[in-house]
Amino acid sequence: MSVMDKLKHMLKGHEEQAGKGVDRAGDFVDEKTQGKHRRHVDTAQDRLKQQLGTDQTGQTDPGGREEPPPR
Repeated sequence: MSVMDKLKHMLKGHEEQAGKGVDRAGDFVDEKTQGKHRRHVDTAQDRLKQQLGTDQTGQTDPGGREEPPPR
C-alpha cells in the first residue's frame, strides 16, 4: 500500500477538511515567499487535491488570490 493510498484511507469522510488544509498550507507558502512562487504553489495544491480526491471543481478560491501581473 502506497503512502498516497494510506492518506486517502485516513482522510475518507474528511475530504472537505483535507482540502481546506491544502489551501491553508499553500497560502502559508505564498505568504512566506511573498507570492514569488504562486503559480507553482497553486499547481501543487490542485494536483494534491486531485490525488486526495478533495478537488472541489466549480467553486471559486476562498482566498481570493489573483495572479500578479507579468514582469
